[in-house]
Amino acid sequence: MAISDTPESTGTTATAAMTATTATTTTTTTTIPQVGSDVRRRPSATVVREVSDSTSKTSLPESSDNSAVGDDGKCCDDDRNRSTAVTESAKPTSIGNGSGGGGGDNKIGNGDDRGTDFAALKLAYRPSAPAHRKNKESPLSSDAIFKQSHAGLFNLCIVVLVAVNSRLIIENLMKYGWLIKTGFWFSSRSLSDWPLFMCCLTLPIFPAASFIVEKLVQQKYISEPVVVLLHIIITTASVLYPVLVILRYDSAVLSGVTLMLFASIVWLKLVSYAHTSYDMRELAKSIEKGDVLASTLNMDCSYCVDFKCLAYFMVAPTLCYQPSYPRTACIRKGWVARQLVKLIIFTGVMGFIIEQYINPIVKNSQHPLKGDLLYAIERILKLSVPNLYVWLCMFYCLFHLWLNILAELLRFGDREFYKDWWNAKTVEEYWRMWNMPVHKWMIRHIYFPCLRNGIPKGVAVVIAFLVSAVFHELCIAVPCHIFKFWAFFGIMFQVPLVLITSYLQNKFRNSMVGNMIFWFIFCILGQPMCVLLYYHDLMNRKGKHE
Repeated sequence: MAISDTPESTGTTATAAMTATTATTTTTTTTIPQVGSDVRRRPSATVVREVSDSTSKTSLPESSDNSAVGDDGKCCDDDRNRSTAVTESAKPTSIGNGSGGGGGDNKIGNGDDRGTDFAALKLAYRPSAPAHRKNKESPLSSDAIFKQSHAGLFNLCIVVLVAVNSRLIIENLMKYGWLIKTGFWFSSRSLSDWPLFMCCLTLPIFPAASFIVEKLVQQKYISEPVVVLLHIIITTASVLYPVLVILRYDSAVLSGVTLMLFASIVWLKLVSYAHTSYDMRELAKSIEKGDVLASTLNMDCSYCVDFKCLAYFMVAPTLCYQPSYPRTACIRKGWVARQLVKLIIFTGVMGFIIEQYINPIVKNSQHPLKGDLLYAIERILKLSVPNLYVWLCMFYCLFHLWLNILAELLRFGDREFYKDWWNAKTVEEYWRMWNMPVHKWMIRHIYFPCLRNGIPKGVAVVIAFLVSAVFHELCIAVPCHIFKFWAFFGIMFQVPLVLITSYLQNKFRNSMVGNMIFWFIFCILGQPMCVLLYYHDLMNRKGKHE
């Protein structure tokens, strides 16, 4: 047990005095601890008493004569005249790692003046000293669980997950063998993927067209209504063009999903570019008229059409356009290399889980809405764990690794691509925290514009979810060539879930209850059901065409 520099005092504070007696026959100085004002001991014989701790021992000289020690800590006159010889072995030693233990220096600590005397030590560690002094909660109680680190438990969970899943992987490989095939990821008819690849390469045409439109309006060659019409045509074409290409050519699902994701990102960026440019023109006009003072606006209101700004925005990890962004000082090449290695590893893990676990589960299952209810529940529960692993790997690869790699290469400073969505207490909090680029875009270009135009808050929320549902359906249904609107209804179902989880959170007033409800809906009822619906229909469709 480590001894602190200032041990706790117990009961009535005693005067801790150490008596230093100069011997007449030697030059050695001895220290006698105070043992009481009415106890006399003979100094002729010396008894060594040890006060021990778990880590150190201290030898205290205890005289067996009847020498009196007064209340002031000094020896009485009759004892002071006696000649007492104390050997060096009977001297008290200092406790600690310092070098201040010589010369009768009875200090405890690091050998400096911060130590305490032995009398205080004797009082602090007596059996009668109270061991319980104040109210304390157990570390895992609800009031104290978030007041300390849980890194050890997190490490334990990692070890258990690795051990359990390693056994399951080995058991699966021994039972079913290697099930991974390239047909799902890359079409055997590789030439059929070329139209999608070429379509992806031609997507920059639409940002260039938007730039030309903004340049024309800056030169006052076209009016504002024409600008709005042209931007609507450009943004709509940026989505319809990939949809037509994917529907025209039957290629791999992954290729179609990738193309639709790029097309959706281009659409979101072009809408932000057009909307922001329009607002900057309006602000510039208001400043010229004197309706708005530039000093009252905490931003750069100068309207400037710069191709470099647009090009940087189109590749930057953000969906909200602005002329300039916070930038970092340099590019950490070693850090980028490490993140790329992680990206490759986790992408491989994600593909392994899909092909080795999810694909067989779906192939061996019936349609969840057409079979037995208990059987469908069993399939959903069996699919929930590998689906959760895949979703977490996807989130880590996309939002943490890839976006940070892109931001580092472009020296993009604002890297809040997500918040602690895993602590969400309601569905509303989850949607506000898990995808910050999309959330900021929705707030900037959908939600607040609706409020400024007199649309009620609830209707604005429904409109935002409606836009999200349309693009979720496009990104999944179009590559799969399945238009049953499972993704659309799944996203729109979030609106009543927002109300339900908010009501439950307000009723229970407990963050753990809300968080558990969120995880249950997220892991069991939400994604596994949608994945089973689309994946099952996709496998049936591929089976009919083979």
